[in-house]
Amino acid sequence: MPATKIVVNIPGETPYDVRIGSALLGGVGEYCRRHDKVAKSPCVLIISDSNVAPLYLSSVKNSFVAAGYTVADISVPAGEPSKSIAVAGEVWEAMAQLGLGRDCCVVALGGGVIGDLAGFVAATYMRGVPIVQVPTTLLSMVDSSVGGKTGINLSAGKNLVGAFLQPAYVCASLDVLSTLPEREWACGLGEVAKSAVIDGDDFFFWLCDHARAMAERDEAAVAEAVQRCVVFKADVVAEDKTESRGVRECLNYGHTLAHAIESLAGYGHYSHGAAVAEGMRFAAVLGERVIGTSAEFAVAQADLLDQLGLPRLDWRAPADEIIDVMKRDKKVRGGELRFVLATDPGHWQLASVDDAVVADALEAFYG
Repeated sequence: MPATKIVVNIPGETPYDVRIGSALLGGVGEYCRRHDKVAKSPCVLIISDSNVAPLYLSSVKNSFVAAGYTVADISVPAGEPSKSIAVAGEVWEAMAQLGLGRDCCVVALGGGVIGDLAGFVAATYMRGVPIVQVPTTLLSMVDSSVGGKTGINLSAGKNLVGAFLQPAYVCASLDVLSTLPEREWACGLGEVAKSAVIDGDDFFFWLCDHARAMAERDEAAVAEAVQRCVVFKADVVAEDKTESRGVRECLNYGHTLAHAIESLAGYGHYSHGAAVAEGMRFAAVLGERVIGTSAEFAVAQADLLDQLGLPRLDWRAPADEIIDVMKRDKKVRGGELRFVLATDPGHWQLASVDDAVVADALEAFYG
């Protein structure tokens, strides 16, 4: 499949390429040599995990060696627990022991956890070194590798510590998705669905028409979905790169409940995308009470999630416990919960909602 290049232009930042195609890993080092931000870096540190490293580390490492870089690598345990202060600290110490300076480049080889962790490490080591994102999951290709958000979790909640650092380059090699287990595939589809709802009718109804193809990993459909998601997210981030204008917060559709589920159920018990799908369903229920979300939209969204293989979760918790965790959400202002709610594809708003209304909606949702 020929590679597609999408250029991400964010005001005040160096433009960067997102390449989407097949068999791209073997050329990632050479491609980096063409980019000013990392072309003159003498060395790279590849950060991966125990699942991805045995599959793809050798190919990526050889690519950078062939391009003339000195290469070191670190592998951390796979899973959400690695997005922690402890693991970030271990990586910082390792970088210092390796003698890496401000002219090094960090390469994130993995899914969303690795992208967030490596990005945060890069953003903070010596006050910032470049990051190249090499996503290996559908979720990281369509969402977390683009836009510059990095972060780690605290026991109090998800992504509560982080920084913004736009990548120098994103290499999305679609062939690596063939090794994804079904759980991780469905996880990525949750973020695709979120993007489609917020983007508008064209993407939403395209996804409705191609839901079965996406669930079955049809190559052409997957390539188009990744491209649509990257363009959508790049456009949003270009308007609000640091989530300070209220525009970028639309990307958190479904995430307020999702993060609470992940925290209460235990990180890793449910995939992030599955939790986001649950959050999207709840947002429709809450939206009916708060902004007049139509029952027709709620049904259409639920049908889409079902077709994508994202059914309701077999989970519930008392409303007061869920609300308590939601209060740690980054969108909270003055102790008041705020939700991204949609009335139709492409029509959303950020709404402040009283705790009692949220509790009633949770009781109805889980009743």
